[in-house]
Amino acid sequence: MTALAEKLDKKLRQWQPNTAREVKQRVEEIIVSADADTLDVSRSRKIEQEVLDVLDEPKSLVRSKRLA
Repeated sequence: MTALAEKLDKKLRQWQPNTAREVKQRVEEIIVSADADTLDVSRSRKIEQEVLDVLDEPKSLVRSKRLA
């Protein structure tokens, strides 16, 4: 087992059940995307969602982030 797999296994046992369940789901999604050779599409969707999140933020919050 790789160091990353060992770390993930350890963390899954330490985290709260809901957190562990969500992490497992996301890892499974990444594995499916990698098997289908579509990780680049996943990255694009993540960036798109980040942009949408910024657009949905109140203007005052967006301004304060720019100043930080």
